[in-house]
Amino acid sequence: MSVHLILGGARSGKSALGARLAVQSGLPVVFIATATAGDPEMTERIARHRLSRPAAWQVVEEPVALAAALAGHAAQGRFVVVDCLTLWLANVLCVPGDDGSVWQRERRALVEQLPRLSGSVVLVSNETGLGVVPMGAMTRRFIDESGWLHQELAALCDRVTLMVAGLPLTLKGSAP
Repeated sequence: MSVHLILGGARSGKSALGARLAVQSGLPVVFIATATAGDPEMTERIARHRLSRPAAWQVVEEPVALAAALAGHAAQGRFVVVDCLTLWLANVLCVPGDDGSVWQRERRALVEQLPRLSGSVVLVSNETGLGVVPMGAMTRRFIDESGWLHQELAALCDRVTLMVAGLPLTLKGSAP
């Protein structure tokens, strides 16, 4: 089992690296997409992403129950790409009527599930902690939770890569 966390800013090349690693593996690929189409612009983005993926890839759309999706699809001889953790985080933090227990449950499930997985897994996520402290309690919580999640996942992952301007910077493990 190998888990690789790829972090980077918007348009840094992190998704492209995840896709390239999946193709280079030569294995059957399962792509777990966490985005939801909340407006016309996001609907268009999702459509572009769908068209850019190889037709042979199995696509699983899972905005909340990520650990369960990984448990159901990660397997020896298979390559799984999760894109992206920060969209998943936003989805889980914004479950209508939730008191925060859904986030705690789903985060714990992901952290507990990762070491149990088989096969190769790439987790793509936005590094949001390099900017200014945002205004508003929810955006500050999002930044805090993503930073804590990234720290916890980086400790569990075999490899961690930071993408900057399309260039991979290896933070942990061997270079991709």
